[in-house]
Amino acid sequence: MIHLLMVGAGGFVGATSRYLVSGLVHRLLPATLFPVGTLSVNVAGSFAIGLLGALAQSRGVLTGDARLFVFIGLLGGFTTFSTFAYETMALATDAEVLPALANVLLHLTICLGAVWLGGAAARAL
Repeated sequence: MIHLLMVGAGGFVGATSRYLVSGLVHRLLPATLFPVGTLSVNVAGSFAIGLLGALAQSRGVLTGDARLFVFIGLLGGFTTFSTFAYETMALATDAEVLPALANVLLHLTICLGAVWLGGAAARAL
């Protein structure tokens, strides 16, 4: 039960942070049509998971419980794109180039297709 609470608390902090950071970026760059707030959050989350993941792996800086809070909760709530990027890099680093490319292609095509399909389903209702 404590693990569930740690992930939930981290998710609350991450999602709240995503809202605040994305909103701040949009206020700083109001004239842009590109979703710079989302891009900023995804880049920051990807950098954070790369940095913290490497430190956790090489130096053991995070306990198992802290990893739940930070990686699954906080960064998962901040952006799931960071997890996608980290897992893709882990595959590529392990010389699993084809699975890494497949991960990118499948996420992009299937997820974009799912967004389209969800919109089509909503319009059909």
